[in-house]
Amino acid sequence: MSATMIQGLDGLGPVRPTRAKSSDFPPIAQAYKRVSAEVRDAGLLRRAPVFYSLVGIAIAVAVGGAITGFILLGQSWFQLLIAGALGLVFTQIAFLAHEAAHRQILSRGPANDRLARVLAGSIGMSYAWWDSKHSRHHSNPNRVGKDPDIQVDTISFIEEDAVQARGLRRSITKRQGWFFFPLLTMEGLNLHFHSLRHLLGREPVKGRWVELTIIVTRFALLLTPLFLLLPLGMAFAFLGVQLAVFGVYMGASFAPNHKGMPVIAHDAKLDFFTKQVRTSRNIRGGWWATTLMGGLNHQVEHHLFPSMSRPFLSRARRIVRAHCKDLDVPYTETSLGHSYLIVVDYLNRVGLAARDPFDCPISAQYGRSRVG
Repeated sequence: MSATMIQGLDGLGPVRPTRAKSSDFPPIAQAYKRVSAEVRDAGLLRRAPVFYSLVGIAIAVAVGGAITGFILLGQSWFQLLIAGALGLVFTQIAFLAHEAAHRQILSRGPANDRLARVLAGSIGMSYAWWDSKHSRHHSNPNRVGKDPDIQVDTISFIEEDAVQARGLRRSITKRQGWFFFPLLTMEGLNLHFHSLRHLLGREPVKGRWVELTIIVTRFALLLTPLFLLLPLGMAFAFLGVQLAVFGVYMGASFAPNHKGMPVIAHDAKLDFFTKQVRTSRNIRGGWWATTLMGGLNHQVEHHLFPSMSRPFLSRARRIVRAHCKDLDVPYTETSLGHSYLIVVDYLNRVGLAARDPFDCPISAQYGRSRVG
């Protein structure tokens, strides 16, 4: 797979579902060792306690403001504005949980784990479930059979899954790119469901009862005032808006990172630098994008240096870009809006495989064009 084809996957040309193998990405000896040494010498792997303290204070103030607004508004449909605000705040808390899980916030690993468990539980998510899933993603981004983030879950991210879709899911898959963002309104419920299923399952779970206690307490604190102080219909509407905003914001922040980038064959052997850079996409925008997306806009740097604190990602970007230029490795970066167009286009093209070939003969053409 040439550099031109890889860039085409990011919207500079036709977005084609492809399958990359080892020979498509020649190994780059010592690339990661050199870039990591430069990053370390620049002091970009240190913690940022002042930054995270300020973020924590801002979130606490936002939660306090939402509670105050809820009390003052009473039985008013303006409560839906508070619900939307809570969806935004819960997503910002999720970003902090993500960073604590990667040990970006505190100096000691166990302390970060405890913080991540509390933060995740406070938004109704199981840290144990998410950490296992996310760790596998970081080890093998976009690798078939190994990255859980491209496994089918209503949406199909590879053609094999699209072909096997049946019933209602097949109908959705045919035009799944257009359904992607509407479906994200249900992602909050999906995250709660998977978290509780994991915690209530039979498999051993570290911190099971701690997480269950936090999550149950969280829902009690959220739902009790809603259904005691608001009319039933308004309470359900409040909950629906909060979940929808949370789901869309979460999904819209994570979706641009890898969707539409090269998908790696399950048996491909790639060096770490190649694997992480070529499957990740950055979002332009500076400080506002970093704030909006919790640092996920610097996806390339985050995958190369998962424990790097959010304030240092932009400086690491300059170093990584320079190395990619010297090594002739495509460094993918685009605007937020353009990234969404790429995701929608890519998912729609994957979904072609679910259509009847007599209805859409192009699906057969894309099936023959894959690499590997």
